Amino acid sequence: MTTAIIAIAVVGILLLALLFKIIKTPIKWFFKLLIHVAIGFVALFVVNWLIGWLGAPASWELGLNWINALVAGVLGVPGVILLFLWQNVI
Repeated sequence: MTTAIIAIAVVGILLLALLFKIIKTPIKWFFKLLIHVAIGFVALFVVNWLIGWLGAPASWELGLNWINALVAGVLGVPGVILLFLWQNVI
């Protein structure tokens, strides 16, 4: 009987380790995406500040929202250019 209990404990520990491994990856991706969104917010804030400082029309300013921050954070400078073109050209 003791070998059965040991085998069950080993299998339980292995399943628990597998569960932690499966859960760890999506959580890691979520926090990485959250960091990119925060960087996108900062980038959009700086771009809007520069637009105001240069005296450009207010219609050139980009909105500070989650979608714009996600695009700017994930795509970087091309994402900010894409947002600007999307708002002003298309």
